[in-house]
Amino acid sequence: MFLLPLGMHRIVGTVMWVLPETFRQKIGKFQSRKVILVTYGAIFLASLMMGFSGAIMPGPLLTVTVDASLKEGPLAGPKLILGHALLEFSLVVLIFFGLGVFLTWNSVKGAIGVIGGLFLLWMSYGMLRESTHKDLALDSPTNDRQPKRLNLILAGATVSASNPYWSIWWATVGAGALMLAAGEGVAGAASFYAGHIVSDFLWYSLVSTAVARGRKVFTPRRYRMVLVVCGVFLLGLALYFIHSGINFLRPH
Repeated sequence: MFLLPLGMHRIVGTVMWVLPETFRQKIGKFQSRKVILVTYGAIFLASLMMGFSGAIMPGPLLTVTVDASLKEGPLAGPKLILGHALLEFSLVVLIFFGLGVFLTWNSVKGAIGVIGGLFLLWMSYGMLRESTHKDLALDSPTNDRQPKRLNLILAGATVSASNPYWSIWWATVGAGALMLAAGEGVAGAASFYAGHIVSDFLWYSLVSTAVARGRKVFTPRRYRMVLVVCGVFLLGLALYFIHSGINFLRPH
């Protein structure tokens, strides 16, 4: 906050005193609204930076984004994140109303780990099997892809839910940050969610655009290598998630 020159505080106070009561009330409301906007803006920016720190980390969603962007073009990332955002919106609502405690249960974390690991195992198998096709080629995006658009949205939600560490993050760091933001009411929680999701959209749109623009340099051989790398990476994550899920399910 800027400091007023010496004596200006007294002048401002005198001016405020001689103004009609209605004017003083309007000025007070304006100042209150400005403070509220600054508060919501701070929540949004803090959530945005927190979201970036998680979004840039490699994981199953990033792997699927790379593969889908080569096939579907630069909109693959935003479509995947739309599904991811819808899933996280439902979770934010549950946590806001105090119903997200189930994410801390070992049985839930274990089930997510095992089921999610099996899902990633299936996706890994699909990528590795596709890499063996002799007529392997990148598809060109067309206008008649409504079913695939829907599949990408569903894939974004499913891949996110398959990661047990996604639920652990929301049960700990995410829930704590959300509750702090919720101290400013529904608008505070909404600002937190908006900042978090905007970071995901920005990062994955950047990744998807960069990968899609590089499609021209991807010969069938190079694309085959990408599929193998992504498939092996998902295979490793799948086995790790299944192992973690089994550990959560074991009695302690």
